[in-house]
Amino acid sequence: MRGTTKEMVTTSEGLRIWAGQAGDPFWIEPEVLHAVGHALQDGTPVNLAGWDPNQARNLFAGHTVYSIVLEVPDAALLADAPGRRRIGVWAVATLATDAGGWRPINRVGLPMIHPLFTQYNEVLGNRLNAGCPADDFATFGEIVTKAIAAMVAATGTAENPNAYAEMVVHRLFPNILPYVIGTSAVFGFADWNGRSLTDNAPDVMFSIAANTPIRLGIGKESVTSKPSSTFPYVPKVG
Repeated sequence: MRGTTKEMVTTSEGLRIWAGQAGDPFWIEPEVLHAVGHALQDGTPVNLAGWDPNQARNLFAGHTVYSIVLEVPDAALLADAPGRRRIGVWAVATLATDAGGWRPINRVGLPMIHPLFTQYNEVLGNRLNAGCPADDFATFGEIVTKAIAAMVAATGTAENPNAYAEMVVHRLFPNILPYVIGTSAVFGFADWNGRSLTDNAPDVMFSIAANTPIRLGIGKESVTSKPSSTFPYVPKVG
């Protein structure tokens, strides 16, 4: 598919794509974000001493992001997986290099993987971006298991931190977002089935990693550029 930024492109099969600048539809609390990142990097409890949840703020409020939105009809997905409705979704953005090739700069599947494990480990972040889901567990399973186990052990929230960490990592890798075609997306504690733009993914992922409740103190109400119910769903700018 080829097109121009800020213009929607549609195929005969009903695929739609849009790329352009949009208001950031997500939210994160910087104090909590950094505390969780340090805990996983250093093997310590999440230290929120001195942080007042009543003063929580959305780091993304008022900011814009360059966005790529791809919409694939259910029929097109089912055509490639007859008889199966459950799929795994992942994507990678690449950047053109001076040498004429392409460099992967952002691989996504489950939300919050990079904020959890790579805030203070740029090398790991680059390796995650360059990899593919099929290799995730073999490549990153051990290092992520150790990080979770150390934090959970320091926090004292599991009798067997290593066993808990292994269970979590088997859920995280391969890093793909599960979804049942034709159902409402929800990313929560009870189920991971796609993700809507208003799901509180940080609370879910931070709490599961630490095996203790962690809240940002903010939610979708903190978003200044509200998502739309019509394509491309993100609030376009300009």
